[in-house]
Amino acid sequence: MTGAPQSLLRDRLLRALTTASKPSSDYDFDKTAPGERALRPAGVLAAFDGRGRLVMTKRASGLRHHPGQIALPGGKVDPTDADETAAALREAHEEVGLDPAQVEILGTLPAHRTVTDFAMTPVLGLIRGEFTPRPEAGEVEEVFTVPFAHIADPANYRVEKRRWRGDWRSYYVAPYGPYYIWGATARVLHALALRLNP
Repeated sequence: MTGAPQSLLRDRLLRALTTASKPSSDYDFDKTAPGERALRPAGVLAAFDGRGRLVMTKRASGLRHHPGQIALPGGKVDPTDADETAAALREAHEEVGLDPAQVEILGTLPAHRTVTDFAMTPVLGLIRGEFTPRPEAGEVEEVFTVPFAHIADPANYRVEKRRWRGDWRSYYVAPYGPYYIWGATARVLHALALRLNP
């Protein structure tokens, strides 16, 4: 998707950013959630390339936290980051080799509360020009892309559940080919899909 089609994608994403929605949380399906406590700020980059495909990662299997999981590039806000957007751009550069200068930032979605006590802010953007991913050794096992049509269709999301810390937890999934997109990542993408289809 180049030229005019990317401008159409840009318009759809900008319209989605103006659509009101409730904050999301990993506890959306639970009857009880932990009380108020300080959350650590984080930013993740939901960036679409020139073909209208979302750049995603498969985390390395040897990582201590979330090994092998599908994720958007991003991470916690460091003291040197101005905000969540800066953190998302920095992490995307480190994890997949994306030059921040190539990214047109469109805006942010409401922060998503994770079970690991992060307030994860999704940052929407478009990648300008050619981009060849360079996975960060030891952190990222694979970089792949998912078509906008898959991300934008609420019908591609479903709710599954599993036992976690002695209790049943429900969460969104949006599988794509061999990639099992689930948890917080699927939840924020589902929120985007709902905004794209008000």
